[in-house]
Amino acid sequence: MNDLKISIDRVFDFVSENEIQGLFSDLEVQNKALHEKTGKGNEFLGWVNLPSSTTNDEIQSILTVVEDLRSEVEYIVVIGIGGSYLGSKAVTEALSDSFHNNLPQNGYPHILFAGHQLSEDYHYELLDFLKDRQFGVIVISKSGTTTEPAIAFRLLRNEIERKLGREKAAKRIIAVTDAAKGVLRSVADREGYKTFIIPDDVGGRYSVLTPVGLLPVAMAGFDIRRLMDGARKMEEISGLATRHDQNPCMIYAAARYALFRNYFEIEMLVNYHPKLHFLADWWKQLFGESEGKDQTGIFPAAADLTTDLHSMGQYIQEGRRNIFETVISVVNTRHILSIPEDSNDEDKLNFLSGKRISEVNRMAELGTCIAHVEGGVPVIRIEIPRIDEYYLGQLIYFFEKACGLSGYLLGVNPFDQPGVEAYKNNMFALLGKPGYEKLTEEIRKGL
Repeated sequence: MNDLKISIDRVFDFVSENEIQGLFSDLEVQNKALHEKTGKGNEFLGWVNLPSSTTNDEIQSILTVVEDLRSEVEYIVVIGIGGSYLGSKAVTEALSDSFHNNLPQNGYPHILFAGHQLSEDYHYELLDFLKDRQFGVIVISKSGTTTEPAIAFRLLRNEIERKLGREKAAKRIIAVTDAAKGVLRSVADREGYKTFIIPDDVGGRYSVLTPVGLLPVAMAGFDIRRLMDGARKMEEISGLATRHDQNPCMIYAAARYALFRNYFEIEMLVNYHPKLHFLADWWKQLFGESEGKDQTGIFPAAADLTTDLHSMGQYIQEGRRNIFETVISVVNTRHILSIPEDSNDEDKLNFLSGKRISEVNRMAELGTCIAHVEGGVPVIRIEIPRIDEYYLGQLIYFFEKACGLSGYLLGVNPFDQPGVEAYKNNMFALLGKPGYEKLTEEIRKGL
């Protein structure tokens, strides 16, 4: 079976091969630090061996809950924010039919999301949509007090208890939370919710291969065993026994760090397949929250091509030369669709007659890469054979491992996020939360 491949040939016009090769000795040290849990943030390195350490019983416990619930509900609302929803959103959207929300159920509930923002309109419309429908809830929070998901859970719990009563509602609520502490754990134990554990040593943005991501993906009807198989293969490929020139995570980390040292400070994750749009959202959190600290880090951005070539294309081609691209290239499509011939040929496209749309897309990808490199944009290329559970598992672990290595190269702790608390403290003070009175006074004086 083919595995994920990486090519950095289109980087060498901008940084020398020797400069990249010179980083591998450091990267071998950093990779060892990840596996032996001796580097910064080592209390959050449980994800490193997660694919190989997840047992069949753990997978089966998830599948059993899915089997028990899926026939009873039309919809499952996944409540979470950041890493508590982005991973499952990325995987389910990548694997689903493009019009899945408009299709009948396939034996599994449709997946909806809540608690990932504070839009009053969104949550009102969600409750209005669900009021005459059968639904369940997966609430994901280590503490149970994170503002956005806590508000959404309060709303949805109130609605499901109103419809079913408290006892029956409890059978349709699943909590993914801390093993022993936190508000959500207390509520779940008191109400009798089925629960799954967020490991203490796995941070939110690295948690997609825990029940945080696996439960919603399985509830949508996708094969989480295959997802974990792919991740396990990438864990093996990127492990300590692999030479640096065969380790795709090391190659990616070295190339992007070398570019950063040469003033390419913005990375655009680019895809030519719209099913990967939300994978880019997950990737932005992974790298942005991991690297963006101590006044350093590569800024993560994303583009859906060819769509964004008609909006962002001009800037990418001729704007400031501090951008590099990482392209996710998908070799095979799920379906076959060829372009028909038109007897009038008014659009002058008969030269494409008989060609598959995927061939046109491939040439657009190649032509764009050539143009961007000639225009001063380095391009890293990541290739997967197809979009399925196995290769998504590879891709997820690939980015996680590369992110850990990249953070260590930058000299930061890639597993904390101290800056995230700043907005929360101000928000709580402005809302009058008890205990924030002094900060409230300071902010109001400033305003």
